[in-house]
Amino acid sequence: MDRVALRGLKARGHHGVFQKEREEGQPFIVDLSLGLDTRSAAADDDLTKTVHYGIVAEEVVAIVEGEPVDLIETLAERIAQACLKHDGVREVEVCVHKPDAPIPVPFDDVTVTITRSRV
Repeated sequence: MDRVALRGLKARGHHGVFQKEREEGQPFIVDLSLGLDTRSAAADDDLTKTVHYGIVAEEVVAIVEGEPVDLIETLAERIAQACLKHDGVREVEVCVHKPDAPIPVPFDDVTVTITRSRV
């Protein structure tokens, strides 16, 4: 399976279990790896035969900026399901970063990574 990857998609969301997170929001970063067969698109040099990663990026940002959820696991699942709606995408790996998570000790990042595929 071929891969189309988007790394470092940035958006501000209001996700989290604490009221401050919901009110103030915080940055989220999303990495995606989309699994699909790109041979036909490459052979014909045809965008319509592959995934339009610009559209995927806009959809992911809209999800992050959209309806708040408590868990980044839920956010990752919503992103994965949106990606799988694109024709040709058979599998997706989603990594959601929450670099400003409310943790009282020094840390670099918090991530949740999931992999989903069409059944």
